[in-house]
Amino acid sequence: MTKRLSRATIASTVGTALEWYDFSLYGTAAALVLPQVFFPAGDPVAATLSSLATFAVGFFARPVGGIVIGVLGDRIGRRTMLFVTLLLMAAASTLIGLLPSYASIGAAAPVMLVALRVVQGLGAGGEYAGAMLMSAEHAETRSRGLNASAPTLGNAVGSLVATGVFFLVSAVMPHDAFIDYGWRIPFLLSVFVGVAGVIVRLKVSDTPEFREARDNAGPGGEHAMAPLRALFASSRHKIVPGMLISIAPNVISYLPSVYALTYLTTHVHTEAWVGLIGIVIANLVKLVTVPTAGWLCDRYGRRPVMVAGSVAAAVLFYPFFFMLDTGTPVVIWAAFVMIYTLCNDLTLASQATMMSELFDVRYRYTGVTFTREIAGAVVGGCIPFVAAWLDGWSGGQLWPIVVVSAALCLLSALGTRFIEEPAHLREPVPATR
Repeated sequence: MTKRLSRATIASTVGTALEWYDFSLYGTAAALVLPQVFFPAGDPVAATLSSLATFAVGFFARPVGGIVIGVLGDRIGRRTMLFVTLLLMAAASTLIGLLPSYASIGAAAPVMLVALRVVQGLGAGGEYAGAMLMSAEHAETRSRGLNASAPTLGNAVGSLVATGVFFLVSAVMPHDAFIDYGWRIPFLLSVFVGVAGVIVRLKVSDTPEFREARDNAGPGGEHAMAPLRALFASSRHKIVPGMLISIAPNVISYLPSVYALTYLTTHVHTEAWVGLIGIVIANLVKLVTVPTAGWLCDRYGRRPVMVAGSVAAAVLFYPFFFMLDTGTPVVIWAAFVMIYTLCNDLTLASQATMMSELFDVRYRYTGVTFTREIAGAVVGGCIPFVAAWLDGWSGGQLWPIVVVSAALCLLSALGTRFIEEPAHLREPVPATR
């Protein structure tokens, strides 16, 4: 596997890890700290819903950022826009760490929090797609699955570091001090994360596929002028399937990593460290499962891997919550690995590989960000909020959350029916004697 990973893939993955530190950090804080800092005291449920709503706001900004960054990425290059996304994310996260609380300035505090979350969303909207395309377009065809899925590992490492830093700071400080100012420390570290990401990405050139397409288009060509128009003119029939295969990865990412943390503290009454360690363990296992899932996409095809991951998640959501309800740390950690690692990595690797091959290179960045980020806004951003609302609506019953989550995952399995495998995987293997 190591020999098949390009230098661009390694740099893209490291850059994504540094940037996803910022985005993941907000999700953890939104579940555990921000309700107490930025929203009125008195109704914990309302404060939690409000905090999770600000988490969703970042996702609704992602399609806007994705389309703008995608269009510019198809016109002036993937590499340039990846610098832009890093700077946006690092600046927003650092400023979140400097925001005054609701107790200090009242309603202005959550307003500013939402504004900075929007900036985070704008940056995140173009980050993952750009890193994925940098990796895939530098790779050989036979190893595109492994390389395209590698930035997913960056997401895991970024989330791992963010959760680890958050847990470490909370563990070494008294609870009141942590709520008062300690939670700000991980956010303020984002300034150093941004600098490190820029240094890493300076070492990578733009992709050969993009440079060739840009040179062939000429100064007035379609590639240079209107990638969004070209997308709808040539590939509009691919947009809905692209959105469908993006649903399951969002559900399986954010239901465990955001809502489950709230569920554990409010329903199961575990300490916050139990869920945080579960996320850390699940992300550590991803160091093995992500490249393995990418290899499976190269060996057996993209569609079977997506179907396996999304169907398995649909079946395992109820056992996941049942395991959380035990309150036993080891069982809870196993539940996170089951859903957030094994099922999720199968869907993420196949989604990344299919997306990198779905659209023509002239408007590929635009197509990937448009389809992926709209699905992310509608599903990924809303699923923690919807789960919390369904929990309140049903009086604490699990079946509404399980049914909705399972149905969404099955839509991704359905979406694979409308996406072809690449030619080298469709060709029959010659018979041997």
